[in-house]
Amino acid sequence: MSFNSLGLSKLILKAVQEQGYTTPSPIQLQAIPVILERKDILAGAQTGTGKTAGFTLPILELLMQKPIKTEKFKVRALVLTPTRELAAQVEQNIENYSKYLPITSAVVFGGVGINPQKAKLKKGIDILVATPGRLLDLVGQKSVDLSSVEFLVLDEADRMLDMGFIHDIKKILAIVPKKKQSLLFSATFSPTIKKLADELLHTPTLIEVAKRNTSAQTIKQTIHFVDDSRKRELLSHLIKKGDWHQVLVFTRTKHGANKLTKQLESDGITAAAIHGNKSQGARTKALADFKDNSIQVLVATDIAARGIDIDQLPHVINYELPNVPEDYVHRIGRTGRAGNEGEAISLVCIDEHIFLKDIEKLIKKDITKVTIEGFEVDPTIKAKPLSKRGQQRSNAQNRSSRPRGRGNNQNSNRNQRR
Repeated sequence: MSFNSLGLSKLILKAVQEQGYTTPSPIQLQAIPVILERKDILAGAQTGTGKTAGFTLPILELLMQKPIKTEKFKVRALVLTPTRELAAQVEQNIENYSKYLPITSAVVFGGVGINPQKAKLKKGIDILVATPGRLLDLVGQKSVDLSSVEFLVLDEADRMLDMGFIHDIKKILAIVPKKKQSLLFSATFSPTIKKLADELLHTPTLIEVAKRNTSAQTIKQTIHFVDDSRKRELLSHLIKKGDWHQVLVFTRTKHGANKLTKQLESDGITAAAIHGNKSQGARTKALADFKDNSIQVLVATDIAARGIDIDQLPHVINYELPNVPEDYVHRIGRTGRAGNEGEAISLVCIDEHIFLKDIEKLIKKDITKVTIEGFEVDPTIKAKPLSKRGQQRSNAQNRSSRPRGRGNNQNSNRNQRR
């Protein structure tokens, strides 16, 4: 089936074709007709499935069916995303698909000056893409009016909740009109997501293109057991031996990302780090350098990596396994996108076996284990005491199910998320 059969206008189809797309993905095939019928949807879709076009194209079509000159500060469609990078990526897609339409769009997020964003919003726009924190700042300064929102999209809703945005989202839901079309997209369905869906959506159509909490079938997953002290050595070995480029490496912490980046550079491998403590300019440059192959490796934390959208990203490396198993699904979903094959490799030390067990339980799959010659595990090394590992896991899981950054570090954490 082609895009021509989905009920989209010729000018939208022309823009889609120019982006090189001829056949809709499963999420697009299912979501576009339902959205065009003005129904709410609850969509379960992994990253890389084409979900952005899945909601952007029908919203553009519906806006064009009822053209209205936007009033001062007002917005017709609002798309909320968890991170700056993802917000920028979504807005770029909207620009690409609306290039032949009299549709205005803008993106707002923290880390950059607010005044240019105010100027864009002053005349009113059709589609606004925003991170919750900066959007509420603009609402508080009366620089945006959400009283005319006809379409509301929560993109990567599970990640927004993981990052502690639930209170901000509820504030926004209290501001926008009750009568609107709402679209919620999430890679995983937790009880919290289901509760949010019940509050937001009206008799929604459920769309799932993959089983819940599963990893993409196009991704080859491998575990390399290795001593913690030799992880950096093994990573450099794999990159050099395979002559890998565009390697996305995940660490648990910002400090760990900075440290590993310096170590890779000392090994002769070009690398950059991307995380919440980096300025928006530094994050944008690192991502641009990674996309155009100016650097081989991008070392990222979970939050910062959400906007990385490269159709043919070949390698994702878990330098450290995530404490929360759902994060594993999000991480490896950066590869194997748009039907392409990808490879996800995890370097697992003895302290992380408990995390690996939780991940395999979540995805209902035993991940292939491969020993690399010369990097065999030292059998005399023992895992940290169970109480410490258990507490570490418990703390991580608690953080994933409740708002973060609302204590003494509220301001610094909130700014990083905007």
